[in-house]
Amino acid sequence: MMKQILFAGVIGLFLTLVGTPLLIKLLARKGYGQYIRDDGPREHASKRGTPTMGGIAFILATVAAYFLAKVITGYLDPEADAAPTFSGLLVLGLMVGMGLVGFLDDYIKIVKRRSLGLRAKAKMAGQLIVGISFAVLSLQFADNRGNTPASTKLSFITDFGWTIGPVLFVVWALFMILAMSNGVNLTDGLDGLATGASVLVFGAYTFIGVWQFQESCANAKTLTNPGACFEVRDPLDLAVVASALMGACLGFLWWNTSPAKIFMGDTGSLALGGVLAGLAICSRTELLLAILGGLFVLITMSVVIQVGSFRLTGKRVFRMAPLQHHFELKGWSEVLVVVRFWIIQGICVIVGLGLFYAGWAADK
Repeated sequence: MMKQILFAGVIGLFLTLVGTPLLIKLLARKGYGQYIRDDGPREHASKRGTPTMGGIAFILATVAAYFLAKVITGYLDPEADAAPTFSGLLVLGLMVGMGLVGFLDDYIKIVKRRSLGLRAKAKMAGQLIVGISFAVLSLQFADNRGNTPASTKLSFITDFGWTIGPVLFVVWALFMILAMSNGVNLTDGLDGLATGASVLVFGAYTFIGVWQFQESCANAKTLTNPGACFEVRDPLDLAVVASALMGACLGFLWWNTSPAKIFMGDTGSLALGGVLAGLAICSRTELLLAILGGLFVLITMSVVIQVGSFRLTGKRVFRMAPLQHHFELKGWSEVLVVVRFWIIQGICVIVGLGLFYAGWAADK
């Protein structure tokens, strides 16, 4: 199974490195170029017409890498211990479903020449359908220990507190999916920013999945301290998904970094936000995601603060929101903003993993 994690990452990386330029040519030939806001930083005007909907590349690469890793290692048999799991398939399905909503939004913006894309109600309806489907299904498919892909308890390092029940769980899962999708979408404003930040978080979830497997309650008899184990249904398969995503996004970053040859569009940002929430829900690290994905939270909060301040006082806190554009207007170059924000995201991941380990060690 460990081989699957390695193969998934390498295959995802290779597929986007090779496949993205082919997608760039196809999108450029069809004239599917990015729309740039007139009220944004003037330096962005040169990006107008850059092919978008690049999320197609890493969505397809991730799904292909996941299944190819199974085939190569001989674990596609449903009876095998390392075969595709319900947890892995649900998270992948959430990514594809959210990506499809984003694709329709991008398609209408570019092809139909409607700047706002999908109408707000239609876009929300699509996200609700995908999110509710994931949330409901994630409470099904119990394994022989009675664990379903998700839990109706809130979680940080592991589940804690009282159960919130299936109805409130669906509401909570929807909030997470919509919040993270919106966060990644807002972060996707500079070349490579959201892609590079996502790579770091997926790397963290690869580590978390491996650690949870090694300290799984299913292996309680061989653990030195069974009380510190993790009740997660399919941790190692979630690590395979995270590794495939990390590799696919890293390969996409080669073409998405400044000066970007392609943008991920809503196709990519909604998919990445959805899959991040899915990994957190299925790995029982829901609240930890706010730290691991700290950059997305920070950028989202900058918009909330900006809008709230303007409505209450008529004044703006930042020169422009989201936050990355504030620093651009202060004179920072795009590359400088991106690299420094990557550093911030790296610190968030280090802190998040440190808390994850400390929480486990504290129970030993």
